[in-house]
Amino acid sequence: MCGIAGFLDPERATREEILRAIITQMADTLYYRGPDDQGVWVDEGSGIAFGHRRLSIVDLSPEGHQPMYSESSRFVTIYNGEIYNFLELQRELEPRGHKFRGHSDTEVMLAAVEEWGLEQAVTRFVGMFAFALWDRKEQVLYLVRDRLGIKPLYYGWLGKTFVFGSELKSLIVHPKFCNDIDRDAIALLMRHNYIPAPYSIFKGIYKLIPGNILRLCSRDLASVIEMNPYWSFKQAAEYGAANPFTGSPEDAAACLDTLLKQAVRQQMIADVPLGAFLSGGIDSSTVVALMQQQSQRPVKTFTIGFNEQAYNEAVWAKEVASRLGTNHTELYVTPEEAMAVIPRLPELYDEPFADSSQIPTYLVSQLTRKSVTVSLSGDGGDELFGGYNRYLLGRSLWRKIGWIPRPAKSAAAAVLTSVSPQAWEKLFTNLGGSIPDRLKLRHPGDKLHKLAEVLNVSDAETLYLRLISHWKNPSSLVLGSREPETAVTMCGDPVNLPDFTHRMMYLDTLTYLPDDILVKVDRASMGVGLEARVPLLDHRVVEFAWSLPLSMKIRNGQGKWLLRQVLYRYIPKELVERPKTGFGIPLDGWLRGSLRDWAESLLNEQRLRKEGFFNQDLIREKWQEHLDGRRNWQYYLWDVLMFEAWLDNHNKVMRRH
Repeated sequence: MCGIAGFLDPERATREEILRAIITQMADTLYYRGPDDQGVWVDEGSGIAFGHRRLSIVDLSPEGHQPMYSESSRFVTIYNGEIYNFLELQRELEPRGHKFRGHSDTEVMLAAVEEWGLEQAVTRFVGMFAFALWDRKEQVLYLVRDRLGIKPLYYGWLGKTFVFGSELKSLIVHPKFCNDIDRDAIALLMRHNYIPAPYSIFKGIYKLIPGNILRLCSRDLASVIEMNPYWSFKQAAEYGAANPFTGSPEDAAACLDTLLKQAVRQQMIADVPLGAFLSGGIDSSTVVALMQQQSQRPVKTFTIGFNEQAYNEAVWAKEVASRLGTNHTELYVTPEEAMAVIPRLPELYDEPFADSSQIPTYLVSQLTRKSVTVSLSGDGGDELFGGYNRYLLGRSLWRKIGWIPRPAKSAAAAVLTSVSPQAWEKLFTNLGGSIPDRLKLRHPGDKLHKLAEVLNVSDAETLYLRLISHWKNPSSLVLGSREPETAVTMCGDPVNLPDFTHRMMYLDTLTYLPDDILVKVDRASMGVGLEARVPLLDHRVVEFAWSLPLSMKIRNGQGKWLLRQVLYRYIPKELVERPKTGFGIPLDGWLRGSLRDWAESLLNEQRLRKEGFFNQDLIREKWQEHLDGRRNWQYYLWDVLMFEAWLDNHNKVMRRH
């Protein structure tokens, strides 16, 4: 795992020593992604510069140093990630005459490109990767990102200079950087709590879409970018749905078990200490069980706990670890220790990012890095096997309201919202003991108003958008913005998946997974120099999962049915059979308590008015309702707070440069 950065100046007007100084500074901003080694390569005649920071995982020797030339010296690369099947590829390449100096996957990757060409080579790679490749013969720059978007890669223009890097901070230090903040991207942030690809917080800077190869020819004075997909998740999902698995559930469990074992086995290859995150849930428990089953010594597992019972999964993780016989480490974190992470978030996440589970993710990464350099994670199971509550809620809700004429739904929503949340609270309190326990709700007024938000929808896709949205009308909040189209809102080229639940899972895998979940894990782990691997996102597992009928994913009101059947082969079901909790923090209470002064300073009315990004009246209204306990606006407010904290940090960085 590493950090990469580079740029191409088509005008070729910069001297070598200046190129070298600029790229060194860009790469050094990523030092924590690669604390073990650094390297730069420049070609003054071509105006190209590559910078690399290395976290040594496979081949710790100098033979793994980057930037790296291919055997013929035609290609130069900088690379972030792991090719898990590199040993198999090497055995295939050696009889074809390729010789290898060391045993790094980078060297094998370059040999594969020389043998088969870039696109054919990439389709053979099993792994997570983001890399740049310079073809010295054709004077062409390629940027490549893995199929699911596990590893990040930004690119864009600074005037006539093309720049790219693992994180935005490497681009910001380039002397030509002056790109404005994109108000439209802020609107996306307010809806999703992250900025979906291809957009970034800056105008003219983008995220490379997963599964794509970007091509830029330096001989083309117009500097036209070509984008070519080498793998399409849309096609994989549609093909799987059109060609479903026809075996029995037992056959499906056996196939999934075999695929997951293979993925886990390949991802356990490392020349450094290795372990796993363990929450005690289905996904991480399955990964750890398959690791332990293929390991000759106890696997090192790690979890953090909170003393607040509603947010604590450590007790379950400990039971699973005990059953599997892992070498388990747990750390109970105080609210003060968790909140101490908050000042680091703007620098860690590099652009505004407001998934509050970023805090515990960083803490468990920090704990894990004390013992190992590589950690396997269970991310991806919810999207592939139907684990999110919204799949059950959305399906059930649409069945109940989809047939109702829209005027009737609008009327019902109007009735619910005509009574204030406080009045609903009072009504429920007065009814008291006459309400059955199963119908008693915490903050009933708040929940009834949320129900009204999803009632007035015309189709299933709009229902999904309402379910995943924070601010429902971000353009009214962000001044001068117009919310851009995303994969969630695009009307053209719809995915051919007849079932609404499968369409929700598809959209989550296309957007929420790479732009929220994987961003969260990448920045938190790399922020402490830890490589996180995600075996459930081996593309062969993904393709198999999409061939499964929905009945093997969601059954009897429970998600991840088939994944559970695999896990039950290794541990008793009672160890993991419990309601889904998620990896959260008591943010609502913190904002009313210990974080109140910090939040108030960022949500100050005069500050918001001076900056001119937000309609401060909307924010202040929600802030006051939250403080009074009338509504729980924690996620809405966290979106704004994370932008404001990021803006403070960004302004400081720009003043330094």
